[in-house]
Amino acid sequence: MSQSNVSGGAPTAPPGDDLPTPAEQAATLRAQLHEHAHRYYVLDEPAIPDAEYDRLFQALQTLEETYPELRTFDSPTQRVLGKVLEGFTPVRHAVPMLSIRTETDTEATGAEAFDGRVRRELELPDEAPAVEYAAELKFDGLAINLRYEQGVLVRAATRGDGETGEDVTQNIRTIRQIPLRLKGEGAPAVLEVRGEVYMRRDDFETLNARQREHGDKTFVNPRNAAAGAVRQLDPGIAARRPLSFFAYGLGEVQGWDMPATHSGVLDALAAWGLPVSSERTVAQGAAGLVAFHQAIGARRDGLPFDIDGVVYKVNSLALQARLGFVTREPRWAVAHKYPAQEQLTQVEGIDIQVGRTGKLTPVARLKPVFVGGVTVTNATLHNLFELRRKRVRVGDTVIVRRAGDVIPEVVGVVAGERPAYVPNFRMPAHCPVCGSDVVRERAEVDHRCSGGLFCAAQRKQALLHFAQRRAVDIEGLGDKLVDQLVDGGLVRTLPELYKLGLMKLAALDRMATKSAQNLVDALEKSKHTTLPRFLFGLGIRHVGEATAKDLARHFGGIDRIMDATEAQLLEVRDVGPVVAHSIRTFFDQAHNREVVEQLRACGVTWPEHEPAADPASLPLSGQTFVLTGTLPTLSRDEAKALIEAAGGKVAGSVSKKTHHVVAGAEAGSKLEKAQSLGVSILDEDGLRALLALAGSVAGGAVGEEADQS
Repeated sequence: MSQSNVSGGAPTAPPGDDLPTPAEQAATLRAQLHEHAHRYYVLDEPAIPDAEYDRLFQALQTLEETYPELRTFDSPTQRVLGKVLEGFTPVRHAVPMLSIRTETDTEATGAEAFDGRVRRELELPDEAPAVEYAAELKFDGLAINLRYEQGVLVRAATRGDGETGEDVTQNIRTIRQIPLRLKGEGAPAVLEVRGEVYMRRDDFETLNARQREHGDKTFVNPRNAAAGAVRQLDPGIAARRPLSFFAYGLGEVQGWDMPATHSGVLDALAAWGLPVSSERTVAQGAAGLVAFHQAIGARRDGLPFDIDGVVYKVNSLALQARLGFVTREPRWAVAHKYPAQEQLTQVEGIDIQVGRTGKLTPVARLKPVFVGGVTVTNATLHNLFELRRKRVRVGDTVIVRRAGDVIPEVVGVVAGERPAYVPNFRMPAHCPVCGSDVVRERAEVDHRCSGGLFCAAQRKQALLHFAQRRAVDIEGLGDKLVDQLVDGGLVRTLPELYKLGLMKLAALDRMATKSAQNLVDALEKSKHTTLPRFLFGLGIRHVGEATAKDLARHFGGIDRIMDATEAQLLEVRDVGPVVAHSIRTFFDQAHNREVVEQLRACGVTWPEHEPAADPASLPLSGQTFVLTGTLPTLSRDEAKALIEAAGGKVAGSVSKKTHHVVAGAEAGSKLEKAQSLGVSILDEDGLRALLALAGSVAGGAVGEEADQS
């Protein structure tokens, strides 16, 4: 929307001018604010960022102060916004839940202006001592009133319109931070505690990641996620949302000889077991307020939850009573804002970013905008489905959010601001980095590059995966060294690892000659591996250690695996359509096959054998084993390899479907559960006797695995 006529002071153009009259501007602003308040408070679907709403609100305030006759009973400046949702029981507040004045001057002068107003209202001379204030955080959540009677939580209600809220007791009871009974003795007959339900940033990111994984709607920001959870009619849904709570004030109180100060009230609430933020202080005068505002501002990004400012309150309750209220706000309190964490900007393009694991992420290229303390030029759109759900297209005006260390993201499009028709964005068919095919599995939302061994974006991850202990096991090749090798251009593909010499390695930063020699020796040792380890090390999606062993056992050699059709792959035990398609897609990329050939040319070898017989004919086919405790001579990996080579399956937990538990020294709860279920229990000798039927097949498998232990 155009801000040209609403962001400054009230217009003074004569009625005949083309500019809207003050009355027309006020009517337009009231309509806009009512609509945005409805979307924000009722629908939980904000169309503009908080900073934009504040600008509209201030413009209306300026008009009404200049032209008092324009102030109407239903003006947003005259009441707390919001209303009761259908489906909840209305609750009339014994003491109205009013809002406090917002100071949008984010500099020190904002605190100084508040202190000046307080001193003038109290008629304090210049030489009078500094006013004492309680300074705390302005949480970005949903205001809640908790009513305790005789120390027991009996009701929780939202702010609503300030006079009447919604009964959300069943949902609030799911928040474990909120005590159902107050701690200790001396709780008042009636104690209404006011505070904020919010969602931590890490909980919010986890929740949205889970929503995206399931293809469900994601939440705009932690505040809306918390509000949506509190307003669920089904408390089971609310219980699955990670909500938190901080207490910051009082409503109705009966039977309590209250402390003399607001800070004393918060101390008492904390003593009764209510969560009260430790990020608060008692400040002396404007200088103390400025220091608190600046200190919290410097640490804002490091807080585990969102705030959009701090709150100053005259600490003395007696002085609060003396100062009283003006219209809808207390004179003794103010919210001092920080720069907004949401802003409007325009999408100039949509690019594709390829991650370390091959995931393709659409990224909005933005007209630079200052938000959350930094200039943002790019923001994630997560995946194609999220992009389509938000209806983001090039040229759109969008809301961009950045909070803390969270990656900036586009959270919504401003309706009606698209300049012209723009086609929907489409994911590329080929990786923009390496040209490999882009694939998306039916049950997943993410598109991925299939060129893991070849793709430069995935180079570091491919090297680390190949070198890990359960793959080819290159001891000493960790994250920092891989960073040096790749960033320095020494290694671009897996085969180039085996071309590293002592001199090249010793020349690296912080690499002693002895360490370089150890790595050279580890690289040489890793050339002698097994086919299952080599297969696992290639990093084929969905091919873990167990599947790699099944493939090696079934086909016997790497060439048979690379040439197998999907139908042939489906004949392998525990290989389904998704895994078979992933393997086939991987080896259909010519560069992946070339990497395998180059590794063999570098001397990487493993024993190959004839394809295994039908798994159903193996001695232990269809039998499930569980290993527990320490066996006398066999390691856990060796015992597992013996069982799998004979057709058995090794599981991690005991159930009614378990056939045998192999127990060694210090076996624990798994042994106890096996005994209670009547499952067969074997020691090492018993296992060897059972495996004797497998003959040389099992013995060979142990030999291969034991060499790598």
